Amino acid sequence: MIHEGRADGDGLKVGIVVARWNERVTRALLDGALGALRRAGVDSGAAGEGDGVEVAWVPGAWEIPLAASWMAESGRFAAIVCLGAVIRGETPHFDFIAGGAMRGIADVAIRTGVPVSAGILTCDTSEQALERSGLKGGNKGAEAALAALEMARLREKLVVDAP
Repeated sequence: MIHEGRADGDGLKVGIVVARWNERVTRALLDGALGALRRAGVDSGAAGEGDGVEVAWVPGAWEIPLAASWMAESGRFAAIVCLGAVIRGETPHFDFIAGGAMRGIADVAIRTGVPVSAGILTCDTSEQALERSGLKGGNKGAEAALAALEMARLREKLVVDAP
């Protein structure tokens, strides 16, 4: 038997955690995620205020895993979408923040069993981050939202269909 999820959000509740740091980029990622969720059938309302989406803003990428953990542990969400942008500077700070945030997100998903997608951009320049947030083709926030929906639907199949 082959199991696959699909990006169908009908009836699902999705949590989104967004970092305020690099807000020009993260707001564009959020817009992309909300648009993708709405097109997939999630009730996201006019700016993410519908019953199907809750958005939590955090200071930066480092804080994303903790807020994602709170959302996952609440039992209210079928999936969590994490959005942020970490831009390389002249010190190793980038490596610590980006690596820690990504490890933390993976840890939340594995520990709770709730699908948590990582829409955190790790770029060398602000221009690269803007490009990946929808300025020039593609929006990684939208991609992260669709991945979260697909994993939520796959989880339904695997958990329900498991012997």
